[in-house]
Amino acid sequence: MTTIRTMGTCRLSRLLLTICCCLVLCGPAIAADEGADHDAEADELAKEVQNPLANLVTLPFQFNYNKGVDTGPIAGGDLEGGRTFFNLNVQPVVPFPGEKWNIISRTIIPINSVPIDGTESIFGLGDVSFSLFWSPAKPVKGITWGVGPAFVLPTASNPEVLGKEKWSLGPTAVIFYGVKNWTVGAVASNVWSVAGNDDRQDVNFFTAQWFANYNFGKGLALGTAPIITCDWKRESGDECTIPWGLQISKVLFLGQRPTNLIFGYYKNTTHPDKGAENQVRFQINFMFPQKK
Repeated sequence: MTTIRTMGTCRLSRLLLTICCCLVLCGPAIAADEGADHDAEADELAKEVQNPLANLVTLPFQFNYNKGVDTGPIAGGDLEGGRTFFNLNVQPVVPFPGEKWNIISRTIIPINSVPIDGTESIFGLGDVSFSLFWSPAKPVKGITWGVGPAFVLPTASNPEVLGKEKWSLGPTAVIFYGVKNWTVGAVASNVWSVAGNDDRQDVNFFTAQWFANYNFGKGLALGTAPIITCDWKRESGDECTIPWGLQISKVLFLGQRPTNLIFGYYKNTTHPDKGAENQVRFQINFMFPQKK
């Protein structure tokens, strides 16, 4: 059964990657059909989509290939660190604007393929996380901030491998600053388990993502957005994953739908003993701007 899951996961990831590559290749041609009319709009949307607190509905699909996972000797050989942990995050963002305050909801729905030994993996839905940010409707001197609660729900299809079997919550915060061609900021949260399976280990988990982007115009940007995670329940010195890397992004118009494509590479300079050594990230982000 597990081998069948692994084969299905490989086929799914290849299919999704093929679709995304086709979008990357076809996107410029589609955008070209619209001429230069989209250039200014693409530049504006590129900066807007980089703002976690923007009044913009988005539907990102983030594909993460975490390579170099150590599951021990591979299939009777002596190769270690040779597996890939595949993760697809579906991350809808929906803002609820107000006169003085905005509320922004952010959801992360993880679909994972986790290697469990040298040749087999478990594929399925992970634990869903959900955050709400209260944010001022207008930035002050280019600075926008937001605070609120973060929740993690025990939704994993295979709780033993893909989830924690715990209900968790904690605070989350975000700050954003945009000036001319630059956008910078960070978002962070820490959640603790409050209920769930008593036989499972309690949760104390920290996540942070800082980002910086330089926008060249016409929707093209170069930046970095590493995701730092720390499991404080692990042994000392084995808690955190700290990556460094770069990514390139481009806002295209697929028909009339503005879409942000991102490709990045990150090296985990610090990671748990059996954790991934690096990550290849591809993201396709569908945007639904309000009509002006």
